[in-house]
Amino acid sequence: MKRVKIRGKLGAYLYLPLLFTILLVLYNVYVYAKNVSMGVGFSLIVVLYFLLMLFFYRYSRSIVTKEMVNFATQYATVQKELLNEFEIPYALLDYDGRFLWVNQKFTEISGKDKGYHKSATTVLPALTKQLLQRSELAASIQVALNDRDYRICMKRIYFQTLAKEGAAVSMEQSEEYMTALYLFDETELNLYMKENNEQRLVAGLVYIDNYEEVLDSIEDVKRSLLVALVDKKVNKYFTEIDGLVRKIENDKYFVVFKNKYLSQLHQDRFSILEDVKTIKVGNGSIVTLSIGIGVGSGTYIQNYEYARTSIDLALGRGGDQAVVREGEDITYYGGKTMQVERNTRVKARVKAHALREIIMSREHVVIMGHSLSDVDALGAGIGVYCAARALGKKAQIVINEVTSSLRPVIKSFSPENGYPADLFIKNEEALMITNKDTLVMVVDVNRPSYTECPELLQRSDTICVFDHHRQSSEVIENTVLSYVEPYASSACEMIAEVLQYFAEHIKLEPAEADSIYAGILIDTNNFMTKTGVRTFEAAAFLRRAGAEVTRVRKMLRNDMADYKARAEAVRHAEVYKGCYAISVCPADNIESPTIVGAQAADELLDIIGIKASFVLTEHAGKIYISARSIDEINVQLIMERLGGGGHLNVAGAQLKDCSILQAKHMVEHVLDAMEQEGELD
Repeated sequence: MKRVKIRGKLGAYLYLPLLFTILLVLYNVYVYAKNVSMGVGFSLIVVLYFLLMLFFYRYSRSIVTKEMVNFATQYATVQKELLNEFEIPYALLDYDGRFLWVNQKFTEISGKDKGYHKSATTVLPALTKQLLQRSELAASIQVALNDRDYRICMKRIYFQTLAKEGAAVSMEQSEEYMTALYLFDETELNLYMKENNEQRLVAGLVYIDNYEEVLDSIEDVKRSLLVALVDKKVNKYFTEIDGLVRKIENDKYFVVFKNKYLSQLHQDRFSILEDVKTIKVGNGSIVTLSIGIGVGSGTYIQNYEYARTSIDLALGRGGDQAVVREGEDITYYGGKTMQVERNTRVKARVKAHALREIIMSREHVVIMGHSLSDVDALGAGIGVYCAARALGKKAQIVINEVTSSLRPVIKSFSPENGYPADLFIKNEEALMITNKDTLVMVVDVNRPSYTECPELLQRSDTICVFDHHRQSSEVIENTVLSYVEPYASSACEMIAEVLQYFAEHIKLEPAEADSIYAGILIDTNNFMTKTGVRTFEAAAFLRRAGAEVTRVRKMLRNDMADYKARAEAVRHAEVYKGCYAISVCPADNIESPTIVGAQAADELLDIIGIKASFVLTEHAGKIYISARSIDEINVQLIMERLGGGGHLNVAGAQLKDCSILQAKHMVEHVLDAMEQEGELD
């Protein structure tokens, strides 16, 4: 450290007597002008005064400096004593994070006294050297010490701050610094905050999915018993966690419970979903529930809105599951069983009439499916085109890439066959012709990012969605009509049902019936997957409308390159954990590698012992995963872990910024994690 200097106002005060010498010299000049002899005498006095003041300055300077240092020492001692007895734990660290000094309170909570000069990390592991030497020091951090919660506030003390402008003493400056720590005990505060959060009320809605169907399957005298058993199980499940249950309709319950019990339901994985399935009083079908939970909002009203959103999402995904929405985070439980097919077609008739009214109110209809459209999306689009044509409205279908699987179908709708030349358009043209009054019809997809042209959804105020995939947290917003039925085998099945109620004696051309029939055939894997009574009824309607199985079969045939690629994928499949087939489908020289990959995944299920198959295909900078199962594994839950979705037996996902090998490891990691969690039992 440099020699102590006197600066500022004190230095000016000590120099003041010497400055008076200048005034005396000026006056001496005046005296010389009046009287030389008096001027000489006055000069001697001035010289004597200057020497005397110089002597006293040098003498008093050392005395003043000594007294200042003594005062500063005593003052610092008082400050140090006060800081030592400070009620807040305080510590001083050097540049390398070692303890320089601690007060009594810090010693009490840490057990380290003033003689402890090791690294602060030994006492507070969160205080690493890297953290303390960052360019921008964190304002505060949370640490735990001796079962207490502390908030550490940190402040850097630079040596140059001791030499502020106007200070009486200056010291040598350095780029290094010390770090002061203040520890604030927030254990009680955190405890109260935790208790307050745990006491918040959580809103929930519980719906019986198949209330009417179950009641219809048993005798009249047993219906009240069945309802009573369901009521008992629901009430018992939630009253065990101090919840309040109120029945708002025959098949609906409103539930309120404390937030602290929500973690218990998470760990329990909503066992009520499986418990109600054990109710047997002669009913032919099992009882399933859908549960929607809303939490994480600042108001009870918003929590209830979250619960309504969750129950809608649970029902849209096929029911038999619980959906918990905490703010923007959504968690799914259950949904492992096949969706219950509803034999009634009342909903299809209502949706058909609603769609008719919407199309009649618009002059133009733009139809689009998902990106890399398949036969199901195209067939559903053709069905909507037929509906619009029956009402005299112009309709166009957005398709950007015509793959080999779509080309035979699209050839049937050429101008030579009487169809408009602009029936199929690309994104650019669709964006130009779409405005606020255009009806945008979305088929075979309900996620905006997966549509053929997501920008179209922002161009129109009239959006309709017809889809058979389970909904996720990403949905198309502001739809005027949404018809999402996960139990349906395909979008073409839904459109075929709607067409039957759309208009009296609606006429389909053979090519149109063929395309819709082909969509059902592809998505059901030749009526082997997700096929119900209504699927065959829709197929029967299309057969009556002119669909020909032989023409459809010829239309869906693969070329030699596709067949070889599918065979290669099957041949090189690896069996993971003895029951999961994982393979890679080559994409070279193939127009529709994703479709070939899906076909390979279907074929792998024909191998004995395979419970689920996963085929990875690299195309257009993405990794497409086709997942298939028969009945034991819910591949939809697996694909949701990877950002995808689908159905219990048919699902998929798209991965970006990764290689085939990395995607394969991701699938294996998800399978391992879900097996450990019991999700694949």
